[in-house]
Amino acid sequence: MIIVFNMITASAPGKLMLFGEHAVVHGKPCISTAVDHRMIVLAKKRKDDLIVLKTSQVGIKNYKIRIKDLKNRNYNKGCSFVFCAVNNFFEKYNVKSGLEIKTKSEFSSEFGLGSSSAVTVCAIGALAKLFKIEMKEKEIFDLAYKTVLDVQKRGSGYDVATAIYGGTILFKRGGKLIKKINTRGLPLIVGYTGVKADTAELIKMVEEKEKKYPELVNPIFDLVETIVLQAKRYIERKDLDRLGGLMNFSHGILAATGVSSKELEKLIYAARNAGALGAKLSGAGGGDCMIAIANVNSRREVERAIEKVGGKIIEVKTNVKGLTVSSL
Repeated sequence: MIIVFNMITASAPGKLMLFGEHAVVHGKPCISTAVDHRMIVLAKKRKDDLIVLKTSQVGIKNYKIRIKDLKNRNYNKGCSFVFCAVNNFFEKYNVKSGLEIKTKSEFSSEFGLGSSSAVTVCAIGALAKLFKIEMKEKEIFDLAYKTVLDVQKRGSGYDVATAIYGGTILFKRGGKLIKKINTRGLPLIVGYTGVKADTAELIKMVEEKEKKYPELVNPIFDLVETIVLQAKRYIERKDLDRLGGLMNFSHGILAATGVSSKELEKLIYAARNAGALGAKLSGAGGGDCMIAIANVNSRREVERAIEKVGGKIIEVKTNVKGLTVSSL
């Protein structure tokens, strides 16, 4: 008798934070958009008790672990999110099987576009299909968010939600609010600083400042919330001029918490001086990416200005589809 195991393919988008950085970790809303740089996971069952992972983007080929050793979490760092997702899925649904998993990436993990959350979401989506378990979007979110916290200890979950739901969302920590924003997308310019930031450390730094200077930092979080709610209206109206102004306000407020960097400042001010309507850091800060909005007639000038000071332009489409899962 020949046993044939179906191959499952799951795909999830990366993300860009538009507004609400750091405040979202403290219960305030944020706005995030899904971008067309996607993570792909292919998975099928094996007849033995091995989980075999191939993830070329971090140089891992046929890394093997036995099912019984998953819970020990003593595995290669590049395997952490996938193996932890598998372990959490097995424990939640009381299932197990040997697996062969392969990941593919349409973007570099260095850009800070949420590759870890996207691969976690893909892994859980693929497993649900493989084991014929119906999971609603919020159930996938809860398990993927738990996995991300298990691995990196900190985070709001906005990148997980963006990978699952796609589009552009208004979000609150832990999935207390996940609401689609009515938009066809934004003409964002994305510049990469060349510096890989440590999100967990930056979150920790802001948390420590909030504890040390609560009378200063908490009002900053309140102001960020006000900006987020105004930005939602301007995105829906596609009022780019006012949206750009809010981006400038937002960046100044974030810089006050110490999460900007000289590399980010160079790119942001170059963009503004070249005619951008607004520019700000995107995500945790410390490096990674900045975003800008510009009119059509000044877009190329803004891009050239960013490149001239050492930035790398990342071409993205926003507001794209979220998690998809199919059988081959």
